[in-house]
Amino acid sequence: MNSDSDDPNMPEINAITADRLTKVYRDNIRAVDGISFSVKQGEIFGLLGPNGAGKTTTIKMIITLTKATSGTLHVLGVDVFKSPETVREMLGYVPQSISVDTDLTAYENLLIFSKLSYVDKMERNERIKDALEYMDLSSRAHDIVKRYSGGMMRRLEIAQALVNRPKILLLDEPSIGLDPSSKKQVWKNIKQLNQEFGVTILITTHDMNEADELCNRIAIMSEGKIAILGTPEELKRNVGGDIVTVNLTSVPSIMSLPKEIGRIINRNEKSIQILTTNGEEAIPLMADFFRGHEIRVESISINKANLDDVFMKYAKRRLEDDMYKATRITRRDFVRRAR
Repeated sequence: MNSDSDDPNMPEINAITADRLTKVYRDNIRAVDGISFSVKQGEIFGLLGPNGAGKTTTIKMIITLTKATSGTLHVLGVDVFKSPETVREMLGYVPQSISVDTDLTAYENLLIFSKLSYVDKMERNERIKDALEYMDLSSRAHDIVKRYSGGMMRRLEIAQALVNRPKILLLDEPSIGLDPSSKKQVWKNIKQLNQEFGVTILITTHDMNEADELCNRIAIMSEGKIAILGTPEELKRNVGGDIVTVNLTSVPSIMSLPKEIGRIINRNEKSIQILTTNGEEAIPLMADFFRGHEIRVESISINKANLDDVFMKYAKRRLEDDMYKATRITRRDFVRRAR
């Protein structure tokens, strides 16, 4: 017997659809300002932005922790604000801060979560076993979690979110604070969940490499709005050329460049970054320009645009400071909760 979803003429329902979604807090603070986007079933979708851009508020609306001021939001066709309980049954969520109880074993954590998620009593043990095995934690199932490494704690949190077999998994900074080896393991697990089981995944991240590695599409948020949305390759092409970094003896506070050279997209006391159509052709023009202004050039380098450059163009800042602060807080949390 065929269901409606088997009809090839029926349009596929998006995993998440937001239309003019808005959240206004007191004093008319617009945390989310009329954003519209969709997440396709089976994709990994990245939500990027500096602190205060509106990412967390958007996630809170999706997981039903806060209601929108206006606009609509649907998860697999279900209205989030009218049927929050139905939506919660379809979602798994892993917050940035450590959410597992480190004084319990991994098995005990998943058992408690399965009860809170109303997993059928007859299915609990099998689901817990499957989740731990999938996240490579079976051999440590009965160890106290405070003896886990940071990477193992993060994998346990993902295992916990898998107990209720979510159709959509939301991961808030899934690898922040982890060492490179643990980070790659978490990336591997996320890809497997998506590719082997078709789980739709929405992640927020400060790590441009993570976004580039994992995401099929990315939305960059800034000041409550979506500044740009597309595949990583589309976004990088959208930057519009090469990035030339020029190290100088000093950088004048006010400086404009001729159009044929390019435009300044970032600067500090000793260097500037210039977006130009063709870096190799622009370098001689740059050298002549600075020489004519009696500014000595110490070195010049060319880089093809990456997601950091995309972020700089649309969010008007880089993520290093935000990422450093968030990483420090998360690592401190790992240490505090470990033995």
